[in-house]
Amino acid sequence: MAKKYYVVWQGRETGIFSDWATCKKQIDKFAGARYKSFASLAEAEAAFGGRASSAIKAAGAGPAAKRYSAQTVKTYTAAEIDKLAAEVKIFTDGGCEPNPGKAGSGLALYRDKQLAELWYGLYNPMGTNNTAELNAFNQALIMAAQEVALGQRVVIFCDSKYSIQCVTQWAVAWQKKGWKKAGGEIKNLVLIQEMFERYQALKDKIQVLHVNGHVGVEGNELADRMSIHAIAEKQTGFKAYPQALNIQAILALRAG
Repeated sequence: MAKKYYVVWQGRETGIFSDWATCKKQIDKFAGARYKSFASLAEAEAAFGGRASSAIKAAGAGPAAKRYSAQTVKTYTAAEIDKLAAEVKIFTDGGCEPNPGKAGSGLALYRDKQLAELWYGLYNPMGTNNTAELNAFNQALIMAAQEVALGQRVVIFCDSKYSIQCVTQWAVAWQKKGWKKAGGEIKNLVLIQEMFERYQALKDKIQVLHVNGHVGVEGNELADRMSIHAIAEKQTGFKAYPQALNIQAILALRAG
């Protein structure tokens, strides 16, 4: 029998479980239990929210069991990305030269593993890298809402752990504290609040995952080129790339 992994979103204990017996203990006679089995660990982790905020648990698991920090964001490889079941995959990136300085955002959207759209813009002559990354992520959330409304499964890939954690993790606590944090000012607060509202409406319907930048993941590389193209063109709006989607030619453009 093929190995399965079980995600429990609501149960006595939440997390990813590597055997049915342990999973069943968390959901059996638990009102409102939510769980599902997956054929691979990558799919289970993605379904759990792109971060393993609990351990992968098995019966009798000891200290050697794989453990994750609650604040960890798992990084996905090109092979893992390819295996994820979703009709729409959106890659985002932001660039800034220098930092702070001229900033722009880029996005690459794939449908059924084929490049379908490239977007660029949101140029800011006095921006930062973090703001550019957030802007790109925000545009992906806007597009994701449209795709979800059409019944599509959507995954967003961002190479900024800061952006992912701001919106999917830290904003939860910031909101509870009246949008304040102990360390002082929350930078990019207005944008983060807007994104958090969007994410909350979508979080059970999409996945938001981290991918390393400049490691050869095609979608990320294309989004990077679009962010630099936005700076070069000083494009303040956010618009579709008007030229042919020649992947090799676009990858030959200047990288960020």
